[in-house]
Amino acid sequence: MDSTRPALRLFVLHHAGGSHLPYRGWPQELPAAWDVRLLDAPGHGLLLDQPQIPEAGRLADHLLRTIEPDLTCPYAFFGHSMGALVAYEITRRIVDRGLPLPVWLGVSARTPPQPAGPASPYHSLPEAQLRTRLKLLGGTPDEVFDDPDLWAVFEPVIRADLGLVENWRPDPDAGPLPVPLSAFAGAGDHAATPARLAGWAEQTEHFLGLRVFAGGHFYFVEDTPPVLRQIEQDVAAALDALAATRSS
Repeated sequence: MDSTRPALRLFVLHHAGGSHLPYRGWPQELPAAWDVRLLDAPGHGLLLDQPQIPEAGRLADHLLRTIEPDLTCPYAFFGHSMGALVAYEITRRIVDRGLPLPVWLGVSARTPPQPAGPASPYHSLPEAQLRTRLKLLGGTPDEVFDDPDLWAVFEPVIRADLGLVENWRPDPDAGPLPVPLSAFAGAGDHAATPARLAGWAEQTEHFLGLRVFAGGHFYFVEDTPPVLRQIEQDVAAALDALAATRSS
């Protein structure tokens, strides 16, 4: 066996207005045999100079083109908030195109696909209300709010991402994914409550469970190790199930 081939390649997708930075410690804290890739969407993080892609389907297409050459070993996705819906859309495209399937999908702090309803227009809130909303959610560094120049850079990025989320219209005829899936939630998250995240069970043929942690929308920042251990356990369960299927 090629010793350079990772046991798993995990792609991590960030939240609206964010980047890879809150997840930067994950590659060192997850198993050494894993290749952990922290993806930045265009217009975010290391790709801040690139034009944003303000539509979920187009962003999923772009990211899939980016990572497709690296789908050469067992791989998985973990997406938080906006990243969860983008990971779901990427997985749908992988299924539709007949590409090798991910062994696992982790969706965090994002409600499951549902029929389109009235969008909550957070992306068009007046500045003061938007700042209040973001502070309640957490996840945005205080210096972004305190530095007018930084706020001027990040406000349009955040608004575009919130618009992407609010205007997401998943395929209403899509069936359950043939991929093991776990849902992750913060017990105190009022934006994406654990009760609502339980609905992901209907979006997969292999629901591994709802994982609830202390904290709010950004629960994983407050206490990261239990979240990463749960990811390890769920990936291991998914890999064991895949191996059992192949040997039967």
